[in-house]
Amino acid sequence: MRSGGGYVRTKAVIARKTRVPTAGAWEAIRGIGRLDVWFPGISSCRVEGNGEGARRYMTLEGGGDITDEIVDIDAANRRLRYGRPESPFPVSYYQGTVEVFESFDSLAVVVWTVDFDSEPEVAPGVAAALEAAIGAGVAGMEQDLQVSHLVRET
Repeated sequence: MRSGGGYVRTKAVIARKTRVPTAGAWEAIRGIGRLDVWFPGISSCRVEGNGEGARRYMTLEGGGDITDEIVDIDAANRRLRYGRPESPFPVSYYQGTVEVFESFDSLAVVVWTVDFDSEPEVAPGVAAALEAAIGAGVAGMEQDLQVSHLVRET
């Protein structure tokens, strides 16, 4: 899909069933922090504010800064949306949505979707990098929750 200015809109999606209860995964996601623990490559993460309008500031290990702004936290549907007005990535628009669903065995299924605009020639590489990074981040969140005992066995 083409968006303005010669850019294309691309969607990257990761869906992963975890070994943690749905409530624990949702509490971790809605807390909007700890990305420096979950994502290899993010060296620091600090949060200013709470809920909609809160900002998350991250620094990448290889250099570069990322700023996320929380657009919406929908507790009833366990969905968080954020925009990314600042990043070193070759995108002109970036919006992420993280949803937590409950599987038949009460464990969390995390679906992380990113819509972004970029030049057509870089879109496949950006999508692949996002899918790899988000997959690693969801695995890191799962490990963090299990190790830190933030999630209790059901």
